[in-house]
Amino acid sequence: MADPRAEPLARLAARLRAAGSVFAEEEAAILAGAAADDEELESLVLRRIAGEPIEPLVGWVRFGALRLSIGPGVFVPRQRSVRLARLAVRRVRAHDAAVAGRPPVMLEAYCGVAPLAATVAASVAAVMVHAADADPAALAYARRNLPATAGVHLSDGLDGLPAELAGRIHVIAAVPPYVPESELALMPREAREFEPSAALVGGGRDGLDQVRRLVADAPVWMTDGGSVLVELHAAQLAPAAAEARSAGWRCRIHRPSDARTGVLELIAG
Repeated sequence: MADPRAEPLARLAARLRAAGSVFAEEEAAILAGAAADDEELESLVLRRIAGEPIEPLVGWVRFGALRLSIGPGVFVPRQRSVRLARLAVRRVRAHDAAVAGRPPVMLEAYCGVAPLAATVAASVAAVMVHAADADPAALAYARRNLPATAGVHLSDGLDGLPAELAGRIHVIAAVPPYVPESELALMPREAREFEPSAALVGGGRDGLDQVRRLVADAPVWMTDGGSVLVELHAAQLAPAAAEARSAGWRCRIHRPSDARTGVLELIAG
């Protein structure tokens, strides 16, 4: 028996494809599943065709194995950051095995909706996760995505963290804003028009001002041997590492040969 939904979904996918969607069939199914009725579906389709990211429209984003809450006006986690999340899990597990008596502490700085902290919380049983961001709207979604025991902090960089975390954090993971302002116009329209520029533009001619803040501010919060994991564009990894080494950090660069981004790991102590 033919599926009665097939023809309407095919027509919807054709509209989305004509508007430039690369994954038209998948998006058609997602929008149809999110709409309560035909009127709401048409509204969602028109907004998607106008360029709004699909994830805030439907209220969720897939990140690795997780389905996270999200909404309009906040940064949408990128699938490439799953590599960073998995590295954070490995580093937290290593500390979990090495530290007896109390759980390791992990912080996601510049957290947005907290995909990294949520991945760590879902992957490591004994961990205390924290998330920090300067955007209250993003933090509202982070609270939904994290366990009730997690710490969620309104914080400009690391400046708003509670004092009791000083010297106790084993892993900081972050996707800080790192796009040079001169390159913002080159970003996809979805990002330029529907995500906050503060979550994209890193400051300075090279986009690394927020990374420099982490390099300068993180030591007081870290345990000896702790790691700061920062996702950056591939071209930024070497210069950022050079600056971090000058500031006394040991550094590793993690970058798949075919990736446009990589992770700079700063090791404390």
